[in-house]
Amino acid sequence: MDYKPFLAAACLLPILFGYGTSDASAPVPATSNTIQWQAERHWTTPAPPLDIVHSLDNKKVFILAADNQVHIYEGNGRLLGSIPVDKGVVAIDIEPRGNKLYLINEKDNSFTSLNVDYVSAINTTGSPFMGPADAPVTIAVFTDFE
Repeated sequence: MDYKPFLAAACLLPILFGYGTSDASAPVPATSNTIQWQAERHWTTPAPPLDIVHSLDNKKVFILAADNQVHIYEGNGRLLGSIPVDKGVVAIDIEPRGNKLYLINEKDNSFTSLNVDYVSAINTTGSPFMGPADAPVTIAVFTDFE
């Protein structure tokens, strides 16, 4: 009889059930009977959070807070900006790329869809230009083409 499969299973049991030795300085995931978890990110918000969504690429996190604002963060926790919302907004959602924000207001039984654009400052010092130096510029990025 081949005992290798049984030996492999016996070696995996301590790992699966959390027995054995571990390095006390290494982060150890928390466990319950069948689930393990480990904190990946943590940051505080300016007001108590009420709802949260994130873009499918995990680059943006949208947090509806009790201060009637949707705070938009980068995935690393850097605040990009905030959007004021009406009192009564209790839930938010976004389209997958994070360019539309959907609001549910239970106070006035309404739904609102907002277009969201992200403004970035580009240092153009010393670059040639045509027209007014302070003219707004729109750059379209097409990321869905191969």
